Amino acid sequence: MKTFTLKNLALQCGAVLPEANLVYQTYGELAADKSNVVLYPTSYGAQHLDIDWLIRPEGILDPRRWFIIIPNMFGNGLSSSPSNCPTCQEPGFFFTHWDNVHGQERLLREVLGVEHLALVYGWSMGAQQAYHWGALFPDRVARIAAICGTARTTEHNQIFLQSLRSSLMADPAWNGQSFEGVPDRGFQTFARIYASWAASQAFYRQRIYTQFGYTSLEDYLVRGWEANYRQRDPHNLLAMLETWLRCDVSDNPIYGGDYQRALEAIRAKTLIMPSATDLYFTPEDCAVEAELIPQATYQPIPSIWGHRAGNPAQNPEDERFIRQAVESLVELD
Repeated sequence: MKTFTLKNLALQCGAVLPEANLVYQTYGELAADKSNVVLYPTSYGAQHLDIDWLIRPEGILDPRRWFIIIPNMFGNGLSSSPSNCPTCQEPGFFFTHWDNVHGQERLLREVLGVEHLALVYGWSMGAQQAYHWGALFPDRVARIAAICGTARTTEHNQIFLQSLRSSLMADPAWNGQSFEGVPDRGFQTFARIYASWAASQAFYRQRIYTQFGYTSLEDYLVRGWEANYRQRDPHNLLAMLETWLRCDVSDNPIYGGDYQRALEAIRAKTLIMPSATDLYFTPEDCAVEAELIPQATYQPIPSIWGHRAGNPAQNPEDERFIRQAVESLVELD
């Protein structure tokens, strides 16, 4: 794990961080011609160790072939976040994917000497960052694998995110600006809202979670969901929600809110892969974006795992489907 410090980083919210830290991890060896670089941004609530399970020989991303970089998203507790940066706690402060991607671009160029990416691979909020890469740096990205994510947060998705934010802020530990203690009720509600959207109705109907040692639905919610989010600082969870809520590939000086123009500017060969049962980033929403991206391939995952089909650490069938699709993408001329 390494840290790249960006001096006087100007953010989209108008704030300037005198020292912004971008924590990252690399896997594999950089080719002499630097042609094998894969960028793999983190997803909501995740740090690099949470998502690097798929980086292994014969995995979705094989480190014997690729030089893979996982940059930790701003707000996730490793890179600059409310939990480690006083400025990040100030009223009106927020991070956007414009900030994430520009920080990552500087890391690649200034530290690693990398100008071009063979692939940007991302799931969920990682897919959002992948789309931003394709639109903001269209000449520098050869391929995108956008797994269970969209380039703009839909209104339906915003309602889900607002319910998560409200669940934390309704806790007695919230004083209007920060948490004065552990938001126990907030974490409990937060985890249940998240779990209700993360998998499909069929997943719960078939009680798939019992295959992994959970004895009941309550056990699954407490140990499988609530315990995980309790590992994160609630201020960071709110910060990442804000980034997700503000996701719009066109909300920047380059595109001025022209969403269609931003998507049409993506030149990368793009694999758009929703889950057939995703409730966050629905197949219908992803199909709309696929129609606007010139070299897009739309290939839904036929899964009952909902959004979690895109991060199938416990699901070999969906992992195999994604791996084969990514292999087809990278073999394209």
